[in-house]
Amino acid sequence: MLSLISLLILLLAAILALYILVLILAHRPAPYSEEEQRYRTYTTALKPAKDLPRAPELFDPASIELSLVIPCYNEQDRLPPMLDEALPVLIDTFGSSWEILIIDDDSQDSTVKIALDWAKQHIIDPEMFRIIHLNKNRGKGGAVIHGMHCTRGSRAIFADADGASKFSDLLKLLKALQDQGNSGIAIGSRAHLVKSEAVVKRSWIRNLLMYGLHTLLYVFGIRHIADTQCGFKLFSRDAAQKIFPAMHIERWIFDVEILILAQRLELPAVEVPISWHEVPGSKIDLARDSIQMAADLVLIRLAYAFGIYRDDAAISIAKRK
Repeated sequence: MLSLISLLILLLAAILALYILVLILAHRPAPYSEEEQRYRTYTTALKPAKDLPRAPELFDPASIELSLVIPCYNEQDRLPPMLDEALPVLIDTFGSSWEILIIDDDSQDSTVKIALDWAKQHIIDPEMFRIIHLNKNRGKGGAVIHGMHCTRGSRAIFADADGASKFSDLLKLLKALQDQGNSGIAIGSRAHLVKSEAVVKRSWIRNLLMYGLHTLLYVFGIRHIADTQCGFKLFSRDAAQKIFPAMHIERWIFDVEILILAQRLELPAVEVPISWHEVPGSKIDLARDSIQMAADLVLIRLAYAFGIYRDDAAISIAKRK
């Protein structure tokens, strides 16, 4: 009897120790500064940050049809071709009811200048092409989360700056979202390409990361979406309002937290096959990012299990407005 009580005490002590450890390690994003809540256009390129207009907020009513959020870190070479591909699709599909938001994650190259020059050369309405600069590098997730908070569209998509996903496949995502009542998430997926030449011949680094991550996701019970990491996801405004204010992770694994929240909040999510090709210049570091992604995945699961991360944060923020 005594040994059983001792075991229970040890078990409770272990659970308490694990809870304290997760509580200490749980990621708590720093608030965005006043400057990071302002946007720049090519007509305000030389203005000091304090004189720039404030970005809209996610809980404001939608005023356009689509927002395209592009997280950027040192993307001066890959961004222009991606924008060239996206522009005709946006115009043909939405007329003038769209916007592009470049979220500059403290790039150290000429990403901002090249993006502003591109918008000016294409004679885009300045208010349809906005750039928000983050004063400190937060990671892709941090850039996407902040960008989504500043959207005006009734739907919003984030897409990688490398142009690896065929942008015209946005139409497939729009159709999928429409089929589920224009609510929830449509997730671009490369799962159908696993045995294709596009994946078989791509770098061993990406393939190793892909299979390793899939194994971890399966172990931790995330099995309803085959491709969690594709940087091409479309959200209805109501889904974005529920998900992004509740986000915690700003690094590569943020896509998984999006899907965890969607599942917990019972938001519809559909996976849509898209065309994809590898583009040189990936920012992923195999050793560092593999370890970080694995650690973050374990942390996310435990933090939600212990109630340290909560999925009602979006509701709380909505009530404060």
